[in-house]
Amino acid sequence: MSTPATRTTLITTPTFARHSPDPWTLLADGGAGPVRPYDDRAMPYDELLVRIAGADALVAGMDPVTAEVMDAAPRLKVIAKHGVGTDTIDVAAARERGIPVVFAPGSNSRAVAEYTFGLVLDAARRISASHTAVTGGGWPKLFGPELHGRTLGVVGLGRIGRLVAGYARAFGMNVLAHDPYVPDDAVRAADAEPVVLDALLARADVVTLHLPPAGAPLLDAARLAAMKPGAILVNAARGGLVDDTALAAALRSGHLAAAALDAFAVEPLPAGHVLRTAPRLTLTSHMAACTPEANRAMGLMVAEDVLRVLAGESPRHAAG
Repeated sequence: MSTPATRTTLITTPTFARHSPDPWTLLADGGAGPVRPYDDRAMPYDELLVRIAGADALVAGMDPVTAEVMDAAPRLKVIAKHGVGTDTIDVAAARERGIPVVFAPGSNSRAVAEYTFGLVLDAARRISASHTAVTGGGWPKLFGPELHGRTLGVVGLGRIGRLVAGYARAFGMNVLAHDPYVPDDAVRAADAEPVVLDALLARADVVTLHLPPAGAPLLDAARLAAMKPGAILVNAARGGLVDDTALAAALRSGHLAAAALDAFAVEPLPAGHVLRTAPRLTLTSHMAACTPEANRAMGLMVAEDVLRVLAGESPRHAAG
């Protein structure tokens, strides 16, 4: 594989190669001229529209890669998502323009699954709530349920969902799973009981989400109300899956015992957002995938596919 040294890769995400120089070196040695204007923050959209004009490849994080961005980039040959979900990229517009979109499926699965189960434990046993109280001078004894014998509902049984289901089994939990794209036999092979979504919500003590957004929130006010009273909701997938206002109301009313979220429809979470003041809620800054191991694997996967496309070869991990 050879790539002309005159090619340029614009990197807009501050997390690319943060914990390993290997992805950065791979692009540089492959003649793909990596350029990252910032080390600590994502590139503003208006600046992206200007800088993209000189790029042959784009490595993006949560940046909105729109048709407008593509039209401002006459040299653009490939768009790489430094991550798993491509919902921030207009894949259809890229396809119309003949620009492959590549991503890094599976690179952060274990990181996100471990973090998800950490949020389950935090929400159930109120660990963050105790920390906040103690640092504020208090010394509360906060009670929360043991997980053994409880039921976990996994919505989306892909790589991450399967790992979370396995962790739940290790804790002695029963596991329900809903995924319309996974056959019932495959769900059972993962040691989970296949159920429709409404049955899962009605029966699960803890619900975790592991799927991409699809327009309207999956868990709207009606579905949140249909959850088992006293249940816990965990979302480390995408923010658009849950109606924020309805979730805050379900927590305030006591219908839900707790929730823990690592993804939001708008990030960073704006000041005054309804979730900031909701009770029994743990909020983290979309960091479930942030492990050195996942960071290296993710960077190498997208760098390798960028070089393949620039060399006229087919990518190994194409979206859409």
